[in-house]
This record gives sequence, structure tokens and C-alpha cells, in this order.
Amino acid sequence: MRPKDEPVLRIGLLADPHYADKSDNENRCYRGSLDKVRQAVEHFNRAKADFAVELGDFIDSGDSIEQETAFVRRIETEFARFGGARYHVLGNHCVEMLTKNEFLRACRTRRPAYYSFDVRGFHFIVLDACYRRDEQPYGRRNFTWTDACIPAAECGWLREDLAQTQHRSIVFVHQRLDTDDKLAIANRQQVRDILERSGKVLAVVQGHHHPGDCRKVGPVHYVTLTAMVTRAGLENNAYGILEVYSDGTLRLQGFGRQKSFMLPPASAGPVTASGPGL
Repeated sequence: MRPKDEPVLRIGLLADPHYADKSDNENRCYRGSLDKVRQAVEHFNRAKADFAVELGDFIDSGDSIEQETAFVRRIETEFARFGGARYHVLGNHCVEMLTKNEFLRACRTRRPAYYSFDVRGFHFIVLDACYRRDEQPYGRRNFTWTDACIPAAECGWLREDLAQTQHRSIVFVHQRLDTDDKLAIANRQQVRDILERSGKVLAVVQGHHHPGDCRKVGPVHYVTLTAMVTRAGLENNAYGILEVYSDGTLRLQGFGRQKSFMLPPASAGPVTASGPGL
């Protein structure tokens, strides 16, 4: 059921484009992500989304620093067609050959790898889980993608950031915080404890798990977006627009292969879902 009032915010969301100028691999269609990002951004613009977030794995791996930089610049050109603010979340493929600073410079952003911002009375947090368990940052192919961690300094920053805000909050991260499999962040329980104890976090929005998912752990909703790169053709695109309502209700409108979800405030009941697209 759609809320009766108008949303306070509309947020354009896409995950895992894996753009690269290389041939398809199994069900990943790398070059096709340019057209898919363009379609999603055109939709975000028509919907007058307040801002847009890409949830990581913006690119796929290349053979050199120069090639991966070219991949980033090419797909960022499509993302930059969005008329509002754009936010990037680091994914493991974003920093396979590149360092984090190199990737962010290629995106033409001055924001760091993790940060927060406020829009219309809501607080938003971008986390960076592209660290090994020994807290070494990813870069130059020094990692295994199953070894992801949010280091102690970032956890301390997150705890302080949530303590300082008076607003209800939404968190963006690439790797999963809600499962116990190889796709999950190693210290997920520690991070979830910080989120839950704050009493302010409505939802975590993630990528990384290409089929997508939606579940609730404790009081927090965890929405995992379907990967954009999967399957050829615009008919197989996947992206969403997240509507944020004044009472804390969240409504993800899914398009293409992305399912839609209605996420009530923590005490209001279970998640409801509808099929792919709207």
C-alpha cells in the first residue's frame, strides 16, 4: 500500500554496473551498463530525484591503472547526466587495480571514502568496507573480495557521527551487513550493534549480492539492490527510486528486474514486497 502523503525525498539508486570495455562473461554484460546507467539517470531526472547514489562496483577490472581510470571516467560521464548531487560508494571492483584516491579522483568527487550528509531533515551515511581484516585498504590487487572489513577508526567515526545527529538515518554500503556468508563484512555484528544502539537508523542500502534481497535484522531494514550488469539489454536493467516519508516509511520503487518494497517504520510491521518493476 502506498502512503497517503507525498514523500519528503526521492533518491535514485543503482548498484553493480561493473562497466568495462570488454566482452561479456557468463551473464555479465559489461559494455551494456553504459546504456543502463543512462536509462536510470534519465528516469531519476524525470522523477526529480533529490540525489542519486551508486552503491559500488561502478566498474569491473581492467589490465592497467590507465584502463580502469578510463572505465571510471566513461561511466561517470553517464552518471553525471543526473541533474542533482551524486554520491559514490566504494565497491571491491572499484579499487581492484586503482587505489581509493585514484578512483575518487576519476569520479571527479572531492568526498572521502566514507562520509555523511543531511538532506531535508534526514541523515545519510556512506560507509567504506573495502578493507582487509588486518585493516589494510584495498588497492593494487592486494585483497580477496571475500575479505571485507570496516576498520576500528571508521567504526569509531560512525558511532560519533550517529551520536551527533538528531535526524533519522539511512546508511549506504557496498558489501552486506545482514548475512553471515562470504558476501558479508567480517565485523558486521559490531557495525550492526552501532547502528541499532543509536536508535536512529531506518535502513541500510547495499549492493554486492547480484540477485538482490530485502530483510530486517533487529529494528533495521536491509535492502540489497539487484545488480545492473546482469543480462543484456535495457529490458534487463535494474535500478530503483527510494521514497522517504515524514513518518520514517521507506518505499523502494523498483524498475526492470529490481523488486519494489514497502518498508514501514521499525514498530509498524513487516516488509511487504511486489514483483520486479512497477
